[in-house]
Amino acid sequence: MGWLAAGDRYEVALVEGRVVARATSATRDGHERTLPAEIRDRPEVVELQRFAEWLDRHAAECAAQVTAWMVSSLPVPAGLLAQVWPDEAWRAALRDIVVVGEGPDETGFLRDADGTGGLRVVNLDGETVRLTSPTVTMPHPVLLPDLEELRTFAAEAGVVQGVAQIHRATWVKPAGTDGGADSVSEFAGAEYRSWFHLSARATSLGYRISGSAVVDRVRDDGRTVTARVGMSDPYTEEKAWTGRLSWHHGDDRGRLPLSEVGPVAWSEGMRMAAALHAGRTVPTDDAR
Repeated sequence: MGWLAAGDRYEVALVEGRVVARATSATRDGHERTLPAEIRDRPEVVELQRFAEWLDRHAAECAAQVTAWMVSSLPVPAGLLAQVWPDEAWRAALRDIVVVGEGPDETGFLRDADGTGGLRVVNLDGETVRLTSPTVTMPHPVLLPDLEELRTFAAEAGVVQGVAQIHRATWVKPAGTDGGADSVSEFAGAEYRSWFHLSARATSLGYRISGSAVVDRVRDDGRTVTARVGMSDPYTEEKAWTGRLSWHHGDDRGRLPLSEVGPVAWSEGMRMAAALHAGRTVPTDDAR
């Protein structure tokens, strides 16, 4: 984006997402500075700031959509990826996400999507290959059989994903999990100064508060499962604590036995419980 005149003495532009100004007399030198007070309320500056805010929101929305595709492992049309690829925000969210086509060897880090609907990926052999599948998935990392190899390749090749996929924290359900149990207590009992602090922690992580619980809806193998971490009663307790983690049918109806919790729902539920536990109030004696 070029420079816009803002009065007789300055011109403004977006530089790395920030509105900056420069004096018109110094245009050739290219000296940039923060916005002088005398032009902060000019229409050109206000509109540019609003545009910068819209770009930030757009980038966040693109990343959120790609994250949703990945967590749910939903099939995405290759043609759709080609349509959004020219958009810088979409490209930043999609670049180097691991995609899987319909063939057994169609797996790789996404590098390009063109108008014909074809995708180009870099596979674990370091080769750039073309995927011709009409749809691809961006699997949740717990579903990637070559996860460790993908992580090693990414580290060696300097791959940095715009949306965390291969380095997303994962939990695998232990073998022999008690089939009669319906909750997990591993991260229960995390203490917060108040219910407000606990709920603020939950919402800052992108989770919802429903009644007396923190919840996360997860799509796993074609069905919707709600992971739920209990919270203490805000009306009877001064402080707040997290409770046990459980999984429920659909929109928080009826608990699932642990034996029926799928790998994605298990991983995402444990991830939520662990994140809430990590934000707990640490007693002074324990902090030393």
